[in-house]
Amino acid sequence: MKVAIITNGQMQYHSRLETLWRAADWRIAANGGAVNARRHFARAPEVLIGDLDSLDADTRAWCAAHRVEMIQHPREKDQTDLELALDLALTRGATEITLLGALGGRFDQMLANVFLLVKAAQARVLARIAEIDFDAWVVWEHLAIAGRIGEIVSLIPLTERVEGIATRGLRYPLRNETLYLAAARGVSNELIAERAEVTLTRGVLLIVHLTRA
Repeated sequence: MKVAIITNGQMQYHSRLETLWRAADWRIAANGGAVNARRHFARAPEVLIGDLDSLDADTRAWCAAHRVEMIQHPREKDQTDLELALDLALTRGATEITLLGALGGRFDQMLANVFLLVKAAQARVLARIAEIDFDAWVVWEHLAIAGRIGEIVSLIPLTERVEGIATRGLRYPLRNETLYLAAARGVSNELIAERAEVTLTRGVLLIVHLTRA
């Protein structure tokens, strides 16, 4: 089941993002993400989760009119609203997760949102942050990348070491090699084919694909 989660980050309308939202099998709004869904996509989520402190009256009425399931948590809690949404997606059987509106605003929250994807990887669920001009996937085993020749692809370790990395379709190939946390060797590789592949045997890797409009 493909799940899209929309958050309360800075967001503007783009057809690519709307397509990802509408194409999902199931949609979750994390707190004020419902405001983004109403303003930019006009397609209500199936579920709204969080402390609900970021909802305006119009969004509350919109969710009620579309019979959105509302799961409210206390404002003082140990998890962010996005983490609650991610946990819900995993609990309800997500096989692939896309986060929308997860960037912009506070730097600490942006970093936390990126690292939350590791939780999905630990559950063996492929997850990404999607924006207008890039995708950022957290990968533990394999990823196929479709794009245009010349687009940038960066490989960034999220664990102390990521081992057994092999690539196809990238200008600077890796052949059963290791990338290390706090080293930038994997940044700014480049597609030399319309399809590339990255495999690894151990660790967790952030793969960022910068797309051209």
